[in-house]
Amino acid sequence: MIRVVAALLLACALALPAAAADKPQYPKFMSLRSNEVNLRAGPGEQYPIQWVYRRKGLPIEVIDSYDVWRHVRDWQGTEGWIQVRLLSAARTAIIKADTRTIYQEPARDSPALAKLEPGVIANLLECHNAWCRVETRGRRVVRGWLLRSEIWGVTPDETVE
Repeated sequence: MIRVVAALLLACALALPAAAADKPQYPKFMSLRSNEVNLRAGPGEQYPIQWVYRRKGLPIEVIDSYDVWRHVRDWQGTEGWIQVRLLSAARTAIIKADTRTIYQEPARDSPALAKLEPGVIANLLECHNAWCRVETRGRRVVRGWLLRSEIWGVTPDETVE
């Protein structure tokens, strides 16, 4: 009997780390796959639509999941549920407030490449320490560096490669 109990305890102890490894790590950032995405009050189509996003590429923070639904938060703090097929793994960031300068290198004394207005969405290429390298696609493609604190779409200590 003692051996059976010990074997069961050992099996449970070994199964816990494996189950934790299968569970996705949250929070994590994704982006909207489409120009029209419904944010719902709960994880299912029976829940009312709270908001309709109309900006493909908008960064979204995934904070939990249920089946094919993701509990998300946007850059303004609004929370709700989006079906996973409407999200993309592509990393983007949004300029939080005030006009920001994008630099050629990760330093304020580096040459300025462009000014970005609040609400501009950029592809997030990499982040190290206080700086993130981004790419904007407007009238022209601009690749350069912004301070991490000036954008939303990456955690304060996250390394993006």
